[in-house]
Amino acid sequence: MENTPSSSESNFVLSPQKAEMFENRLNKVFKRKKKIAQKQQITCWRVYDHDLPEFPFCIDLYENHVYVAEYHRKHKMSEEEHTQWLEACLQIISMHLDVPNENIYVKQRKRKANRNDQYEKTGDAQQYFTVLENGLKFLVNLTDYLDTGLFLDHRITRQMVRSEALNKRVLNLFAYTGSFSVYAAAGQASSVTTVDLSKTYLQWAQDNFTINKLKNNAAYHFIHADVKQYLKTLQPNSFDLIIIDPPTFSNSKRMKDILDIQRDHVALLNDALHALTPGSTIYFSTNYTKFVMDEENIRASIIKNITNATTPFDFEGKLKRWCYRITK
Repeated sequence: MENTPSSSESNFVLSPQKAEMFENRLNKVFKRKKKIAQKQQITCWRVYDHDLPEFPFCIDLYENHVYVAEYHRKHKMSEEEHTQWLEACLQIISMHLDVPNENIYVKQRKRKANRNDQYEKTGDAQQYFTVLENGLKFLVNLTDYLDTGLFLDHRITRQMVRSEALNKRVLNLFAYTGSFSVYAAAGQASSVTTVDLSKTYLQWAQDNFTINKLKNNAAYHFIHADVKQYLKTLQPNSFDLIIIDPPTFSNSKRMKDILDIQRDHVALLNDALHALTPGSTIYFSTNYTKFVMDEENIRASIIKNITNATTPFDFEGKLKRWCYRITK
């Protein structure tokens, strides 16, 4: 039987010098962030985020599973060479994160993928498992979609919603798998309404409620709808807290109109403000890096940029989204 090569000798495509560089960087960031994660009792966090140009990965740890997203780039490797290079990189990741190869999941994605990509199914393995975040359970899928079901960068924002939800009527728009809704319900909101265009993700959201033993048909509502059209149906003073975390762009056939968040955010926020009680709050987030808030045309009393305040330790200096707290 052949001897398995060491990580620094894995393949000619990944030179010993490059392998050592990746190992050193990965080991350094993992040890530093692991201490912070343990101190904060966090088990799902971003380990590495394209720290080295030669290794264009995002590496997320979901307890004892690892999700590796390789961003598309131009390289001079053949398909076979790239496969060998990637296998060598995964061996390094497995060794330094102490996770077996069978618990490492790899996806390749476009460098400038927008949030609408979360709706693109890439497989049908149906491998779901449960992770904990701040005492709450969430179903994660690392095989079938480009995104996993739990956006790690909003960990702090979710806690803010939980802390403010007591006795409030909460509306979660573009809800995806309902993590904000779960936090709101756990914060003893009087009602939680979860709205998304995807029946798949609405069911996922309901499953997240179920595993957290949050059952109240009179208080928890899951609505399959186009958010832009749904907002037009709401009466004034319908909600006390609203979360809006939309894709940057969406042209889904199920929508009546295209969503372009830079173009549409004023109308979207004003419609939400119309449904909000005076003095209440909207949490608005966007992944569009060039986003500019048109404050003059938004009918709010206060618009506060809370991007820095909602940036977790594992995304510092790497976060590519904006977050605002908007008060009516």
